[in-house]
Amino acid sequence: MQDGQPRRIHISTDTFPDEKRLAMWREVYGRGIAQVDIEPLAEPFHADVTFSLLPNVAIASGSRSAAHYRVTRELLKDPRDIIAVSILRSGEASATQFGQELIGGVGSASVLSGAEPSVSTLTTDGSFITLALSRSAIAELAPDFEAAFGRPIPAEDPALRLLVKYLDAVLAADELANPEVARSVSAHILDLVALALGARGDRAEAALGGAKAARLKALKADVMSMLGNSELSSELVAGRHNISSRYVRKLFEQEGTSFTSFVLGERLARVRRMLRDTRYAHLTIAQLAHACGFNDISYFNRAFRRHFGATPTDVRGTAGGT
Repeated sequence: MQDGQPRRIHISTDTFPDEKRLAMWREVYGRGIAQVDIEPLAEPFHADVTFSLLPNVAIASGSRSAAHYRVTRELLKDPRDIIAVSILRSGEASATQFGQELIGGVGSASVLSGAEPSVSTLTTDGSFITLALSRSAIAELAPDFEAAFGRPIPAEDPALRLLVKYLDAVLAADELANPEVARSVSAHILDLVALALGARGDRAEAALGGAKAARLKALKADVMSMLGNSELSSELVAGRHNISSRYVRKLFEQEGTSFTSFVLGERLARVRRMLRDTRYAHLTIAQLAHACGFNDISYFNRAFRRHFGATPTDVRGTAGGT
């Protein structure tokens, strides 16, 4: 977490000499970053983690081999003013704090106090996303957040499901280096976590505003991943997000557009980028249009000219000079 320039840091045991891999990971990650003791349960030990440092939020995502990660009293001599929300993406794991088991399986989340001992264990190779959140920032949105300590958040929790989809969308993009984007993403994450932790009343209403923005971000990311699918529709996207197609359309309309207009605009923009890219020079315009989800080439040509004021042929003809 930080208040300054957002950063992304990647560390991996693959960059360490084999004979020093565990010792260096214990030093760099265990003591330097996470303040944990590490005890491998399998050989060879490996770990690969990317950190995204935002205002009031730090995101760690990656994979690790089986190991115990222990936060001890000794390591808590300088306790961190955070809470940690760890989401299991794959593998088998357990986490305990206050004598309670905190993981309910893949997709569930454990909520840990940064001021108390805990043990987190991957019993198999697995992947995860862990959020370290400013305690004061969460307390503003969910004053009763401590009630979440000692119990898992189930995978079927709607706010948790949306949080995972949102994190997948923002981590896949290359936008977090922008300070304004980072502040917005941080606010959305805090809103979604607050809802998952049980924010109520006015605070829940405030958090829902951020949740809607996060939902729309996740929907857009999903749409962008499926632009080449000619069957792309609000119904298809809604089914993938367990919401109604009417709600999908409403979210886009509240931004001043429509689902159909957004899809059309992004498909046309993708075709134009491909027309200007020499890597696709061997493909016909019809092939590019089809790759971006257009089945009707006449309709594509009309829409392209109306949108850009030029034909696809015009754009390809000037590509060498742009």
